[in-house]
Amino acid sequence: MAAMATSALTSKPQTRFLDHCFNGIPLISRVSTSRSLSYAHSPRLSISASASSSSDLNSYRFEPIKESIVAREMTRRYMTDMISYADTDVVVVGAGSAGLSCAYELSKDPSVSVAIVEQSVSPGGGAWLGGQLFSAMLVRKPAHHFLDELQTPYDEQETYVVIKHAALFTSTILSRPPRPSQCQASFNAVAAEDLIVKEGRVSGVVTNWALVSMNHDTQSCMDPNVMEAKVVVSSCGHDGPFGATGVKRLKSIGLIDSVPGMKALDMNKAEDAIVRLTREIVPGMIVTGMEVAEIDGAPRMGPTFGAMMISGKKAAHLALKALGRPNALDGSLPADSLRPELVLAADDAEVAEA
Repeated sequence: MAAMATSALTSKPQTRFLDHCFNGIPLISRVSTSRSLSYAHSPRLSISASASSSSDLNSYRFEPIKESIVAREMTRRYMTDMISYADTDVVVVGAGSAGLSCAYELSKDPSVSVAIVEQSVSPGGGAWLGGQLFSAMLVRKPAHHFLDELQTPYDEQETYVVIKHAALFTSTILSRPPRPSQCQASFNAVAAEDLIVKEGRVSGVVTNWALVSMNHDTQSCMDPNVMEAKVVVSSCGHDGPFGATGVKRLKSIGLIDSVPGMKALDMNKAEDAIVRLTREIVPGMIVTGMEVAEIDGAPRMGPTFGAMMISGKKAAHLALKALGRPNALDGSLPADSLRPELVLAADDAEVAEA
């Protein structure tokens, strides 16, 4: 995880980019201070700043603020993001381990704008815990190279590694994009209720507050909002109340023939199959993570997470390919920039025809 930060505070107003953009064009804001952060792998966080603070916790006092300022800051930033990402390059639906890995990989290309839609109040999905609500997260090799990139600590065994607490992975991938992305935003407590489809191509998602989506039967009509996108990455997980919603909707509108559901657990077949079958399932829509098993009838994998991470990374490169950007799938990405975990699984698993 990021562990050392050095702050440089200046008294003169400086220009910086906000964390959002209109169609890839960063917005400029005048701010009174500019904070520069540098990260290094260290067990402690050190912040140096010119401002002094009292060490007496009994007399600690915060700076005064008007309540309306808090309301304006939250509203302005969220609504600006909604305006910015009404039309974006990629929408990632579902911020579990596959969706977050996809967004992380996409953030390496600063020209690609990404909106992450998550129906829960917080990102992470099932990646905050291991199996049966236990803490540890197991990752089979060679996916541990991705953990090395993130600098996530683990206990190494011969063929796998174990992260002491799954939250170490999830908190790290949320806090340490490879570069500060000016064109990426996350929308929590937002459900993708439907897809935008034009001439057989998925062109975005129909959104609403998750609590509204859960109460359509209890209230009068509550119309949704939309996000247009060149590519939609569906990482909605396995079947459930909000699971596999992307592929289930494709079936209901006739773009795919069936959603057979995942087969019984087989870790050795499942993880290879999930990565190998991560693909653009219909024009404009890529399926990743456990949602792949639902559409292909692949086995479930249980509490092992490597395939989720690498499936998400593969989905990112499929999206980059669709956007005409350098990627790991068609040789357009320089060989020295390829990570070892991007060696894709062999085509030898028994799965149903998509």
